[in-house]
Amino acid sequence: MVEKLCILLFPILCSTCLFAQVKVTFEIKNVPAFKSATKTLYLAGDFNNWNAASYKWQMGQNRIACQLIIDMPPGKYAFKVTRGSWETVECSTTGNDIPNREISIVHDTTVEMSIAGWKDNFPPQDKKHTASPNVNIISEKFAIPQLGRQRRIWIYLPSDYATSHKKYPVIYMHDGQNLFDDYTSGYGEWGIDEILDKLPEKEESIVVGIDHGGEYRITEYDPYDSKYGKGRGDDYVDFLVNNLKPYIDKNYRTKKDVKHTTIAGSSMGGLISMYAILKYPNIFGNAGVFSPAFWIAPDIYQFAQQKSLPANARIYFVCGDIEDKTMVADMKKMADIIQAKGIDENNIPTVIMQGEKHNEKQWNKDFPAFYSWLIRGY
Repeated sequence: MVEKLCILLFPILCSTCLFAQVKVTFEIKNVPAFKSATKTLYLAGDFNNWNAASYKWQMGQNRIACQLIIDMPPGKYAFKVTRGSWETVECSTTGNDIPNREISIVHDTTVEMSIAGWKDNFPPQDKKHTASPNVNIISEKFAIPQLGRQRRIWIYLPSDYATSHKKYPVIYMHDGQNLFDDYTSGYGEWGIDEILDKLPEKEESIVVGIDHGGEYRITEYDPYDSKYGKGRGDDYVDFLVNNLKPYIDKNYRTKKDVKHTTIAGSSMGGLISMYAILKYPNIFGNAGVFSPAFWIAPDIYQFAQQKSLPANARIYFVCGDIEDKTMVADMKKMADIIQAKGIDENNIPTVIMQGEKHNEKQWNKDFPAFYSWLIRGY
């Protein structure tokens, strides 16, 4: 009887351990002077989708230190300290950007920190435009009627576009600010233009970049409602299909067919790219799903199970192995659902980048292999 009781208790205990949380105390004793009235401190990291002003992650002030005590699941985390925006994020003593803070939590612990400086205490650093001559702005205020908003749209045209009569495949990509130009990027650029500039003419494509909506980014790239607000992903994807693609096909020499039309993006952009190919497999024949934020939209798994895909649909999954605690498992779960539909495994590669984190530097490394795989299918 005792032996049977132990057997019965073991799964219960294991389940309890899996969902256990630990108490973490974040403490800052050294806080540089502020040159603005914004004095409230926040933690922004992969535990709150890098929200720079989340009330839950606001730090309190006592006589000794700024402090936040919070329960968290054990795991590895990356974060920074802000004063409510990325313009007031912590920095070095000379005003330069600093790497993300990284912690590994296994039990109740105190994380002691010291702030070297605040970004807004220094003159803005001169950023240089790095976009190649092949990159142009279609419009600074392209209408998105489904959202009642406007957005900047970028386009990369192959080097021989002006001198040839060829038609080209098209890749539609999100977070346009971060694709081509370091000047407009928030955390560094993908360098898509520099990568494509080096390719031979027979391998060229058009790339269309759509800026994200700033404070609306999470909800625009999420098809489902979440704690961040009402999901507008359906509206955003409908805009791509019903407004932007027809405009591009009308005004540029494109290969309009599904085989030569791709959707791609990272993080929330990876999520909405996955959703787009599921919703419109007759429009997008390929998808690049980089470090997808499936955690915020678990309903997408059920959507994927319900939707049918053509046998020749192609989806490239890639992420780093140290992004967050569920990234690899979440991505593999989606890949397994897609493979169960009978799609050839060569059409759904799942790549895990060793030692890579959740940032543009990784996606710059990922893109050449993705692109090589993509054009092999044309």
